[in-house]
Amino acid sequence: MEILHQSHTFPIRDRRADSLGDFKYIPDEIICTILDCLTPLDLARLACVSRFYYYFFMALCSFLFQFLYSQLKCLISLFWCLYLENLPNEYIEFCRKPLQFDGFSSPFLYRRLYRCHTTLDGFSFDDGNVERKNDISAEQFHREYDGIKPVLLNGLADTWPARKSWTIDQLVPKYGDTTFKISSALKVSMTFKDYVSYMKQQHDEDPLYIFDDKFGESAPGLLKDYTVPQIFQEDFFDVLDKNRPSFRWLVIGPARSGASWHVDPGLTSAWNTLLCGRKRWALYPPGTVPLGVTVHVDDDDGDISVDSPTSLQWWLDFYPILADENKPIECTQLPGETIFVPSGWWHCVLNLETTIAVTQNFVNSRNFEFVCLDMAPGYCHRGVCRAGLLALDEDSLEIIEKNMPCEKENFRCLDLTKKETKARILRPQQNENGKENANGSYNVWEHDFSFDINYLALFRNRELDHFTSPWCPDNSLGQRGLREWLSRLWVGNPGKREMIWKGACLALNADKWLDCLGKICFFHSLPFPSENAKLPVGMGSNPVYVMDEYVVKIFAEGGPQSSIFDLGTELEFYSTISEVNSPLKNHIPNVLASGILHLENGSYNIDSWDGKKVPDVIRKCSLIPEKGTGDVFPFGVQSKILFTYRKDVSPENGPDDSDESTIVLLPYLITKRCKGEIFTELRNVLPWEDVLNLASFLGEQLRSLHMLPYPSFSNSDLSDFEQNREFSSANDMDMEFVSNESDIPVEWKIFVRTLMEKKKNVSGRLSKRSGSIPKTLIEKAEAYLPDDFLKLLSIYEENGMKKVGKPWSWIHRDIMDDNIYMECKSCSNGIPAPTSNGEVAKSWRPTYILDFSNLAVGDSINDLIPMHLDVFRGNSDLLKQFLKSYKLSLMRKTPKQGSDDDKYGRLSYHAMCFCILHDENVLGGLFKTWKELRAAESWEEVELQVWGELNNYEGFP
Repeated sequence: MEILHQSHTFPIRDRRADSLGDFKYIPDEIICTILDCLTPLDLARLACVSRFYYYFFMALCSFLFQFLYSQLKCLISLFWCLYLENLPNEYIEFCRKPLQFDGFSSPFLYRRLYRCHTTLDGFSFDDGNVERKNDISAEQFHREYDGIKPVLLNGLADTWPARKSWTIDQLVPKYGDTTFKISSALKVSMTFKDYVSYMKQQHDEDPLYIFDDKFGESAPGLLKDYTVPQIFQEDFFDVLDKNRPSFRWLVIGPARSGASWHVDPGLTSAWNTLLCGRKRWALYPPGTVPLGVTVHVDDDDGDISVDSPTSLQWWLDFYPILADENKPIECTQLPGETIFVPSGWWHCVLNLETTIAVTQNFVNSRNFEFVCLDMAPGYCHRGVCRAGLLALDEDSLEIIEKNMPCEKENFRCLDLTKKETKARILRPQQNENGKENANGSYNVWEHDFSFDINYLALFRNRELDHFTSPWCPDNSLGQRGLREWLSRLWVGNPGKREMIWKGACLALNADKWLDCLGKICFFHSLPFPSENAKLPVGMGSNPVYVMDEYVVKIFAEGGPQSSIFDLGTELEFYSTISEVNSPLKNHIPNVLASGILHLENGSYNIDSWDGKKVPDVIRKCSLIPEKGTGDVFPFGVQSKILFTYRKDVSPENGPDDSDESTIVLLPYLITKRCKGEIFTELRNVLPWEDVLNLASFLGEQLRSLHMLPYPSFSNSDLSDFEQNREFSSANDMDMEFVSNESDIPVEWKIFVRTLMEKKKNVSGRLSKRSGSIPKTLIEKAEAYLPDDFLKLLSIYEENGMKKVGKPWSWIHRDIMDDNIYMECKSCSNGIPAPTSNGEVAKSWRPTYILDFSNLAVGDSINDLIPMHLDVFRGNSDLLKQFLKSYKLSLMRKTPKQGSDDDKYGRLSYHAMCFCILHDENVLGGLFKTWKELRAAESWEEVELQVWGELNNYEGFP
């Protein structure tokens, strides 16, 4: 502290103005923020400019490089001890003197240094205002606390082995070499013994602490040391098994560490049991943003971000200036106590000493609808759930006022004209005599924000839809995982269907889609779905309903125009299979009917449509097909390719899917239901022989698919494509070169141009995707991709003409484990054969491939990407088995590709390029499957590990 705050007996000139120049007018807080943006090299150079910048540099070395600095201090101390051994005493004394920073004073840096060294002896108190309960019954808990207010519970962990064995001294011998995740933006991991060493020597401003959601996998023995308390046993996420979102954490940290202000993800509730040490908690009810915390609501996707001071900083700088009536609900948690945090409550935790705890988040009957609301598309309701009316602007308030039902007295928060600007006041609960209750508890609902599900649902934008709207990245479940979760709950909990249905209506507009399904069934004289089939199922991007004998798919992804092209292409595909009598027809669903459901002037109408010609209802919406295509299937694959390329490659000039008319279009397809089970449900029980048979089956079916005749493009298609494209000047020469290649088919020219466009800013696009993609590889992606994408076509000459050595074919593009059906193979009498131990032995054979919504035409290698990464999970033996049955050429090798070092002659290189440029985030799945490749130093290393088996394929002409 002597460095940053000194008192002297003689006046010292303030060096700040001379040292900082024009920066002298900027507060130290902003200067530090600016310096945070500099690279270490630039920061070191700046330290040479003046003393003041040098002082800041020294401070930042101390504050910003927390863990590294703590470790370096040991090395530096050792170095000085060795160095000083051979120095004269006068030099030793000089080196031991504190550095004198004359003329430097910074209260901001002093406060930061203070937080590094302060003790927390005075932070604990005996009487908080969170109730403490002993031996509470489940009935009392659900009646008085669940979803209502926090409570400290005693006795829940008394029988746990962890109650005695979870101490630092006992855990180090058992788990010292086990690696745990550390709370850090850098995603640091450390062995437990190294972390304990760090804890003992650190003086960091915001100490690192263990916050590991995977501790059950890395240290399964810890899971045996505790059990979920009975009153928290109901958890609707349990039905997802291993696919459930993160829900339990091991939490270990030293004094001064902790969790800053936040609301738990997905509006889940939580319990936290402390086994060692003491924690201080502060809590605010839903909608009450703590002082010093800023909540940002993204207008585009509803993502919520929170700017909050560290836990210790908040207690030191903000807590003391709060009026008594604005202070949080708070308590000191002692060893053996379990605190319950209800859904939506803000909370902040400070470790008063070294603590060890376990915590879990859960979804039960009380918070289920809130969790579903949090997953609904839009942003307004999500911001309101966390920040209250502070998240609304004036326009939103006006919309809510118009939508407010007549029964306004049912809601406590009705004054929507006053936008709040400060934390709401919590008033102590009073008894009948007007005196504050002795326990100091708060009547948390006596404020002007209601955390009532019916009230919060008013802020949901009903126009946005789960299937067609952007998915908020901070949702606890993926867009498709939500439907899987709700479907499993619906089937497995018939007694709670009223609650589940309401949640499904909030999350994915289940009532709207069921209404559409009813109209379709009535029009085609089909039985209305049973109670079990009321929710859409599947992992696709469109609502799908599975009945006893048939399946209805409603096309919604991408808006009305995209949906028309999806159905038109699928109908053209089915027609092609019938015309050529392809064997593939025996392994895909039979089409029963198709049409377009349209809502016009408040009433539903249906027009049957077989994909041919342009229906009148489409003409009314001005959704015309692309120019230059045939009129047999005007919205078939040709038009779809041109439409998709224009929209994806040049969004500013691409088709506008916004429909200003009052007509809502919903194309649909009805197919016969395929009997059996999807591969997703069978993956973990299939014998290896059956999995090999599946690989062979996929080889046969993709062979049939890729051999189908496909519609060819014309020069007019390319001309029309060029008229609607504005190529950048940087690629003009390349584009002109592609156009001059007159022998190359038009479809390949469009294909190459699209790849060239996708290469632009490839690093930026990959950076926005999954965080599992190594940054070093992202930086090398552009250099790895071809400079000339024509080289990917394996062009060769024949009879004086240039030809493409790669097959152009229909491609499914979505061969995933949920799009494969399998049937159980039985004995001749229809009864599965028993094994020696009496259990029934089931063997399965693949029968059907489903879901052709993503059909396209292109390079057949693209079909290998989802199949290998999702169905085969990267198993090279299965890929090899697939290729044995596939037997088609994937590429013609040219004389120039004879050398082993020619990357264009490697099929693995082609597949890797398509992975990098893929529309979906396939790289995220790739690095999830091959976790060891996150340390790869080159794309070639990734390529050969994932796709190396392709280079052994002999399917060349």
